Amino acid sequence: MARTRVYRDGVLEAEDFPAGEISEYLADPATTVWLDLGAPSESDLATISEELGLHQLAVEDAVQAQERPKLDRYDSHSFMTAYAVRFDSESGELETSELAAFITDRALVTVRKDERFDIDTVVRRWDSASELAKGGVAFLLHGLIDYIVDGHFEAVQALDDQIEALEDLVFADRSDPADIQRRSLRLRKSLVVLRRVVLPMREVVNTLMRRDLHLVDEPMLPYFQDVYDHVLRASEWTESLRDLVTTIRETQLNLQGNRLNAIMKKVTGWAAIIAVPTAITGFYGQNVPYPGSEQEWGFWMSTGVVVAISAGLFAIFRHRDWL
Repeated sequence: MARTRVYRDGVLEAEDFPAGEISEYLADPATTVWLDLGAPSESDLATISEELGLHQLAVEDAVQAQERPKLDRYDSHSFMTAYAVRFDSESGELETSELAAFITDRALVTVRKDERFDIDTVVRRWDSASELAKGGVAFLLHGLIDYIVDGHFEAVQALDDQIEALEDLVFADRSDPADIQRRSLRLRKSLVVLRRVVLPMREVVNTLMRRDLHLVDEPMLPYFQDVYDHVLRASEWTESLRDLVTTIRETQLNLQGNRLNAIMKKVTGWAAIIAVPTAITGFYGQNVPYPGSEQEWGFWMSTGVVVAISAGLFAIFRHRDWL
């Protein structure tokens, strides 16, 4: 289902008109047109491709999935691919939604490759900043990219909260190592996906602001610069969180190793204490007479020796923090 809008001299004139009327509106140099398509095929793009002079390679990329975030430049237009993201705090998984856009001098064509991309929010952003509509395609493009980058930023912040909670679990007195491992691996996987869609956006936004391409005019340039700052923060934050998850995993392994060493040290200390009376009783258990053999006082003396040596070893090990 196609959605359309046309602005004339920065004022919204019409929307949801048939896509076939786009060429009529574009005949007026004072108009800016937006067309949105949901999961179209190449045949669906054929008409608009002919009207706007879209390159065949760009049309193929627009209908294919899993394209890398990028900005390609052609003679008559530019082609952009980007991803909106949403982080599910319950499952710890990152959901992505791919978007392609054809950028011409007076038209913006967005191609949503699935229904998860919330284009209604983008439209509301345009309406809330209608005073910038005189910026034409740059105004539409800014609202679109700003929505995408804000989603990246929210996902990074949510992942940061999840990692902080994971840190608390690592140092908890009673923690489940298997649960920590599962959560850390899920978060690392989500960060890998997020990094894959966030980092290329630096190049995309930076290219859009190039003066020689004439995609963004001077009044809109500060707004794109603000988006670029958000892109840099999101990408740097993603990189730091990726390193932090690795550090948490290494810390958990080190803590497990330290706990195992402490347990082994205690077990070894108790084994040494038990070995002494075992050796004494085992030696005389060979029917070898010992001092006080077959005498009551001999039994109590041997018992006292065993208790005294065991207590002495316990005191020594406790003093050295082995127990």
